[in-house]
Amino acid sequence: MFDFAGKKALITGGTRGIGLATAVKLAKSGADIAVNYLRNRKAADEARAAIVKAGCKEPLILKANVAKDEDINEMFSAIKEKWARLDFLVSNAASGVLKPSAELTYHHWQWTLDINAYALLALARNAVPMMKGKDGKGTGRIVAVSSLGAIRAFNNYAAVGSSKGALESLVRHLAIEYAAQGINVNTVSASVVDTEALKHFPNRDVMLQESLHWMPAKKLVTPDDVANAVTILCSELTGMVHGHTFIVDGGLSVFLPG
Repeated sequence: MFDFAGKKALITGGTRGIGLATAVKLAKSGADIAVNYLRNRKAADEARAAIVKAGCKEPLILKANVAKDEDINEMFSAIKEKWARLDFLVSNAASGVLKPSAELTYHHWQWTLDINAYALLALARNAVPMMKGKDGKGTGRIVAVSSLGAIRAFNNYAAVGSSKGALESLVRHLAIEYAAQGINVNTVSASVVDTEALKHFPNRDVMLQESLHWMPAKKLVTPDDVANAVTILCSELTGMVHGHTFIVDGGLSVFLPG
């Protein structure tokens, strides 16, 4: 459906779940792929195999903590050495502390905000110069992956939801800064997606059951559903879409009571 031959894409947190689905989707469309991981080398090796199978012969698999400037700088140094330019940045890596607000400490708060919101700021700062030509214009795409917790409240989600709200606000500010330079910045926001990350939620089963109960589409959103939205925002079809939040939730956000 999309021809991304020759395009260069970085997907953070790209070795599992939504990130891997996005990497595979873009690879199938012809893009060269770089993904980062934090700790799980086995998952990184499995991701490499999946991306190669999807059509990218030499994916870049980079170990980096996107909450740290020094790691981001090293990651982009490796990308510049290999490619010299970048077309797509998908800021997907996420983490956070799942506790009631009364139990959150400053460390919990800072860690969650750094990896879920600040990371986009640092990634964009490095990516944008690689997206522009000598004339200062580009055709790059930056997509941040968010969640309905940015606009809805869920149990134990105070820190993560707040960080996602900050992320979506940052996207809007970056969008107006970079639009005139030919670079689009947008968000894809998903409802509950049953990935490996969801296993860390203490109320996972309840979240899945309630989502299915209220979901007009009567089925859960999959990583591929989110990856499809990211792919659309990377395409030429959305050249005049800036600062938008593309919600992928089977209608849940418009149907929830209250």
